[in-house]
Amino acid sequence: MDVRAVGVDGSPEAVTRLAAALGSALDGSGPAVLPVRALPGDEPALPEPVARAVARGTVPDGLAVVVATSGSTGQPKHVALTGDALRASAAATRERLGGPGAWLLTLPAEHVAGVQVVLRALLAGTECVVQDVRDGFRPEGLSRATGRLPHGSRRYTSIVPTQLARVLDHGSAPLHALAGYDAVLVGGGALDPGLRARAEESGIRVVATYGMSETCGGCVYDGVPLDGVTATIEPGSGRVVLGGPVVAAGYLGAPEATAEAFTPGGFRTSDLGQTAPDGSLTVLGRADDVINTGGEKVAPAAVERALLSVPDVRGACVVGIPDDQWGQIVAALVVTDGPDPVDAVLRDTVRDACGRAAVPRVLHRADGIPERGIGKPDRSAVAALLTDLR
Repeated sequence: MDVRAVGVDGSPEAVTRLAAALGSALDGSGPAVLPVRALPGDEPALPEPVARAVARGTVPDGLAVVVATSGSTGQPKHVALTGDALRASAAATRERLGGPGAWLLTLPAEHVAGVQVVLRALLAGTECVVQDVRDGFRPEGLSRATGRLPHGSRRYTSIVPTQLARVLDHGSAPLHALAGYDAVLVGGGALDPGLRARAEESGIRVVATYGMSETCGGCVYDGVPLDGVTATIEPGSGRVVLGGPVVAAGYLGAPEATAEAFTPGGFRTSDLGQTAPDGSLTVLGRADDVINTGGEKVAPAAVERALLSVPDVRGACVVGIPDDQWGQIVAALVVTDGPDPVDAVLRDTVRDACGRAAVPRVLHRADGIPERGIGKPDRSAVAALLTDLR
């Protein structure tokens, strides 16, 4: 089986070409598709691991899409998604959201969340309208693109928390447009409860999604796994394991990484979590983000939630930075809106919610949180910044 790299640049024209290639890949009449960020006219080459897998004939049967991970913990991996997995994901999403509908694409089409918007519309036989994001996401562009959706149909879109915040801050026509959707999937990073509350107060029907490229994107909606999806906690490590028909076939050209991450029970994520008796899932944060300070383990996500509960705090990223005495210390980058809460209020809030060991010893304010991918905090950049500012 062959794999074809398809260049996308954020334009509607590029997404139209991608949709045609995806359709051929799904019906078996064309090669599998690897969306790649590329300028118009460029002919992107296959990454070496993918080309090697194709040459060696180690591409899994039924492969339809290859998606590169963000590479946050090293070199990007190339996730092999079969047509069966993608169809199962689209059907489960359609069932959970209440039926087929037209979709608006506001995300880069080379990421799994963007590919899924195109595929959901394609598999449902509905329209996919594309917001031009060649120059980045603009709230005004969302309202204009929404106006091109067919009247009378259900409307869906998928965005990241940063985009949601920008629409809320902008208000006016973009906010009115987003409030007209039957569901607004928000993923790509943790959704701050305060941001969600603001959105729902404005009439936006938010659905918080959790998943990754290895699970065809979001497969847990508002803490509840989609039909057919399982979410369990691995004994000992506490890691979230996601199973079911949406799980990828592995990584192309990376057999050792595939064997480590994909088990008979499903995909071993890098996230810690806990499940409730009703099967709902709470994600506590990445296992490799846990801070060990003086022998005490601190979950950054819990500290971030505490900081975000303080009025006028609209962003927070918590990391561990090296320390000669403690091994690591807790450090926080905070974004505020309006009067700055005093440091003592922030630290006392964390102490009350998470305990003394979790209180940030380094606390710095900034205009924004450095990001990588689509809306994910760049923790390495934050750690470097806070280490320098210490």
